[in-house]
Amino acid sequence: MTIAHETVLRQSHEEPHSLEYSTSGGRLKILGFWMFLATDLVLFGCLFATYLVVRTHAATGPTEGQLFDVPTFTAETLILLTSSFTCGLGTREMRRGSRGGAVSLLIITVLLGLSFVGLEVNEFVKYTSSGANVQTSAFLSAFFVLVGTHGCHVSMGILWMTSILLQLMVKGISQVTAPKVFVVGLYWHFLDVVWVYIYTVVYLMGVIK
Repeated sequence: MTIAHETVLRQSHEEPHSLEYSTSGGRLKILGFWMFLATDLVLFGCLFATYLVVRTHAATGPTEGQLFDVPTFTAETLILLTSSFTCGLGTREMRRGSRGGAVSLLIITVLLGLSFVGLEVNEFVKYTSSGANVQTSAFLSAFFVLVGTHGCHVSMGILWMTSILLQLMVKGISQVTAPKVFVVGLYWHFLDVVWVYIYTVVYLMGVIK
């Protein structure tokens, strides 16, 4: 083996792991959360399948094209995509050891998440006030359950991320808090991916025919 090969091999062994993977407990928590995301994927898969089956069953209620407002769901999409970007930057700052940077970017993520939830609640109120509610048709039942389930997940993510933000402010970046920041980031990116499918399957398919 040449000296160059020995140097590369030694550096690869000496290179430290990311802080969130630096302990066996952190690695197990991350693995466990991947398993949780797999079960949540099954849940959303069932909701999507149900929606696709009944989306044309509008009875006497409004159809997709009559109901969906393009500026509203486009704004929701842009906000959530931006929040996923800031969340990823927050994880990057955490790995760099910058508590201030991680906290600032996660705060921005939370604020964007609140904006998204606010728009979605306003959308639901608008629909229900016009008589389009969960009992109006099979299509609306599937719509409110699918989109509402995602909205509940986002709301839970906001509360979870806020609690981790408080821990970062008090305890700083450590082997305990780093896996939590990483895991909540995974959760937020997962919700962003689910929304991309909602945007495509529910909203775009509803207005483009």
